[in-house]
Amino acid sequence: MALWRIRATVDDRPGYLSVLTASLALKSVNILAVQVHTTEAGAVDDFLVDAPDSMGEADLLAAVARGRGRDAYVSRAEAEGLVDQPTRALALAGRLVHDPDALGDALVALLDATEVRWRPEPLAGRPGYESARMTLADPGGGSFEVLRNLPAFTPAEYARAQALVELSGSMLRQRDEQVTLLLPDGAELVVRVATSNDLEAVRGLHARSSAASLQRRYLGGGAPGEARLARLLEPAGAGRALIALAGDRVVAMGNLLAEGDLAEVAMLVEDDWQRRGVGTALLRRLFAHAERARFSALIAHTAADNVAMLRTLRRLGAGPADRDGAMATVTLPVPGSRPVGEQAPATFG
Repeated sequence: MALWRIRATVDDRPGYLSVLTASLALKSVNILAVQVHTTEAGAVDDFLVDAPDSMGEADLLAAVARGRGRDAYVSRAEAEGLVDQPTRALALAGRLVHDPDALGDALVALLDATEVRWRPEPLAGRPGYESARMTLADPGGGSFEVLRNLPAFTPAEYARAQALVELSGSMLRQRDEQVTLLLPDGAELVVRVATSNDLEAVRGLHARSSAASLQRRYLGGGAPGEARLARLLEPAGAGRALIALAGDRVVAMGNLLAEGDLAEVAMLVEDDWQRRGVGTALLRRLFAHAERARFSALIAHTAADNVAMLRTLRRLGAGPADRDGAMATVTLPVPGSRPVGEQAPATFG
């Protein structure tokens, strides 16, 4: 018996897959694994089979044709093919967690690509795929061109490749942003980008924070619910969330939420760690991110009696606070960006 990979398109109608599998069974072909890719042309069925040694490529193609399969592709497979695609994708994801720079090799393994070309220039257009070519942005800079003559790429394969790209980008951002912070009193903290996996630890930060600290952070509201915390940890668009850790314990969180060309910034520092430079360190890093993201200004809404926050904002160049009762709003222009309220120039394609 020999291992083969078979891919064929069938009409996405009830019973058509069983016709194809029955045709293979009549030739004593044992199906070991099957995946179904939905496309506009129909269902693309991807089989790993064990066929009699007497059968060759032509015999398998004929069996597929009798089973109403079309656009068939047949090739010999190795024992590694016994690993199903979800398991392979998870293994490659695990590799990227430890080595996000290995994205190119991961794409080769995931897609059985003939060639993966990396170019230093970014993509000229949007990422996408054709039958034999896939283009993807490299989160580390540049772009990838993935080539494979046969079989044609499918939407499912492109989605898997995009998922690896996003994972690699997330890990690269975490690696670039993670720093060890030495405080003036000699204590050390690790500062890094927050992820959804930090939800439980951030919930603990809120539970340990005093009512006064929560009031200054959320302007009269108590600790946010789980859904809002999740949004704070992974903000939309060019937003950013940073956390400071003492060991495994989150002792501070800084949030930058995008609002058009403006960004709202806010801090929560555990009571025992306040007035030790933690909030200032987080705010400086969020301000640097705002510069890279080309925001026009940072906006901070804080309690009017939050002297430490207001002082830190002034050190970074904020103007006078606009007070409204117990709340103060401060605007911090971002160097090199458009003035607040000025529209971007129109572009024409």
